[in-house]
Amino acid sequence: MCANSGAPVFDVDCRRCERLSGFLDDVSQQYPDYHARPVPPFGDANARLLIVGLAPGMHGANRTGRPFTGDHAGILLYQTLYDFGFATRPVSESATDGLELVQCRISNAVKCLPPQNKPVTAEIRNCNPFLQAELASLPEPGIILALGKIAHDAVLRAFAVPLSHHRFAHAAEHRLGGHVLLDSYHCSRYNTNTGRLTADMFRDIFRRSRELLAG
Repeated sequence: MCANSGAPVFDVDCRRCERLSGFLDDVSQQYPDYHARPVPPFGDANARLLIVGLAPGMHGANRTGRPFTGDHAGILLYQTLYDFGFATRPVSESATDGLELVQCRISNAVKCLPPQNKPVTAEIRNCNPFLQAELASLPEPGIILALGKIAHDAVLRAFAVPLSHHRFAHAAEHRLGGHVLLDSYHCSRYNTNTGRLTADMFRDIFRRSRELLAG
């Protein structure tokens, strides 16, 4: 069962991490039209599929205020969500474009943009109570899709499970109480350009998600 800290699922005014808050202040001055604040989860509040990413991208979610929107990683993600019936549109352009998620929600292990897209361990831990609260509200049986090892580890921390008990591997499945944690390589530009993650591999992950939800 997920540890529940009593924290809210999200706090747009959060400044728990001095480095991240200061960095967002600088970004906001440089790009005054950017969201440049913690990025909220997006999607169906009662979804049984929760996708957990790493953190907002500088010119993606940090700009638009919606996870995986406006950057390369979101191209493959939203197209695949649409193909498998989890999204009403294949392209996410802005937080006000009318796109809706169906039986699905997207969140991040770290809600604020980190410098060089690399949060430090203390920042991941500071943000974990928000993920704990989100996971505590996930209906059982639920599917948690972790995009990358940092997201995988953040989910384990939220469930108070030692990281050594469940190793990250693409397409690996882990039972966490009444939920299944499903791993995928992150749909980043680096992973897709190098072939570490192909569109077919990513589609297989969502095909499996559908099977688990049906079963």
